[in-house]
Amino acid sequence: MVIKVYLATSSGSTAIKKKQQDVVGFLEALKIEYMQLDIASNEENRQWMRENVPGEKKPTNGIPLPPQIFNGEDYCGDYDTFFDAKEENQVFEFLGLPAPPGSKKPEQPTEVAEGPAGDEEAVLEDTKAASEGEAPGLHVTAEEPTAQIKKTPRQDEKDEEEDEAKEEEDEGADAEVEMAGSLRIDSKLDLIDCLEGNL
Repeated sequence: MVIKVYLATSSGSTAIKKKQQDVVGFLEALKIEYMQLDIASNEENRQWMRENVPGEKKPTNGIPLPPQIFNGEDYCGDYDTFFDAKEENQVFEFLGLPAPPGSKKPEQPTEVAEGPAGDEEAVLEDTKAASEGEAPGLHVTAEEPTAQIKKTPRQDEKDEEEDEAKEEEDEGADAEVEMAGSLRIDSKLDLIDCLEGNL
């Protein structure tokens, strides 16, 4: 069957013109065969469209606005339902046409099949084990991550200087303890003077 698009070629409404262009342009892009039937210049087309749009699809005033889409004699929908089908990648289904080979089909929700009654208990046990931090049939070993810090040459120099200063402090403390019996050394300067023989 041929898709029939009822439209008004001389419509004064820019919204209607855009909707008509959207439908026709999309059908052309998909290379779907269609006929344009003008309701503005042909009274028979207008009457047929008005009579064949289902009552629940007509607006409150009873006069459906173009574009209206039919597959032969079967009503497909108006622009809003066409737009929804386009957004959901279901245009061929909306038009009542088979999808071309290799076309992207909309994803269907997956259903969970119920298995034998014993499966429910296994699922409950697995859920309980998972909530306790165990996974059935899964053995995981965790290792403590080892931190390796890469140092820049500048950091290495700084560390070496700190190490040398600490060693000097330690040596000075040892000398202070050894000499503590004979002198009282209050500061590093006193220690240096003492070691140089100035005290």
